[in-house]
Amino acid sequence: MITFWQQENGKLIEKKEEELDGRKSTWVDARSVTRDDIGILEDKYKIDPENILDFLDPDELSRIEFNDEFNYKLLILRLPVFAPTEDISHFCAPLGIVLKKNFFITICWTDCEVLRDFAANRIRDLKINDFPAFAIRFLSRSDSTFLRYLKELNRKATMIQNEMLRSVHNNELIQLLNIQKSLVYFSTSLKSNQMLLEKFRKTKIIQLDEDDKDWLDDVEIDNRQAMEMADTYSNIMATMNDAFAGVLSNNLNIVMKTMTGWNLVLMVPTIISSFYGINVPLPFQNSGWIGVIFVTVSSILLSIMTYFIFMKRKLTAGPKDKKRVTKQGLSSFKKRRAKRQQIKLLKQMEKKAEEKK
Repeated sequence: MITFWQQENGKLIEKKEEELDGRKSTWVDARSVTRDDIGILEDKYKIDPENILDFLDPDELSRIEFNDEFNYKLLILRLPVFAPTEDISHFCAPLGIVLKKNFFITICWTDCEVLRDFAANRIRDLKINDFPAFAIRFLSRSDSTFLRYLKELNRKATMIQNEMLRSVHNNELIQLLNIQKSLVYFSTSLKSNQMLLEKFRKTKIIQLDEDDKDWLDDVEIDNRQAMEMADTYSNIMATMNDAFAGVLSNNLNIVMKTMTGWNLVLMVPTIISSFYGINVPLPFQNSGWIGVIFVTVSSILLSIMTYFIFMKRKLTAGPKDKKRVTKQGLSSFKKRRAKRQQIKLLKQMEKKAEEKK
């Protein structure tokens, strides 16, 4: 879908194509583009088809260049996108910007909050006539949106952590994995935008005045802050996932240990009863109910003994072990103290020998 915007009294006004004033600068906003929109951009605005393919590539990196063949300036920057219906709700998309005559053309394969903010006049002091400043405002709004989304991801991860402290489920682990993917996308896009900001200052394709340079400095500060936040949150998520993996492994070991102990307890009556299935003479074999009672009571008693041996056994050191450890510590301490005394005596003897000389 292509919409046209012109500025009147400091605000962007949506207009139809036939209502556009040719003397004013026009923002051509192409979002969620279709094949018909691509045809219009190629035929009417003479945009290189290869550049349009770059704009529609979700993995395209930020850059700035000049197209000699079609005579226009080209920028590509990365924008954050929030899609609550997707598995990965936060990701990034490239925004293509074409500066050609009186047209400021933006092309994006999806819709995002940054573009909606511009269309809703939520950006103050916009000047569509100043194309470099208008492009820098897109970068500035992108950084502020990155920061807000990063904080939302951090809050969401904290909520999931609190739930996992009570019980761990596969759904929560999948949510944490999706958040970690979003952080990786954000970190990569922010680094790409940082390279674009550096080229923006050094390149001669777009001329910047002093106000634009000052605004670009503020954008670089926000972008670096967003990069540091994304890296910090990514490291925290990686550490947290490792910690929960260790917790899950420990819980599994505890369960397996408990199951092994019960298996040993239940194995005792099985062994006793299996003896009476052997065709050899055994005690109380022909005693009727007395033999049944004997086998049952002996199985229960041996099972109880096995339970107390394997299930109630404490792995902590007993009093004797503690005394032994204490004695070993004292003996080693005495040995170290004797060595220090020997060293002191040797040094004193050396000093006396030197004084006699």
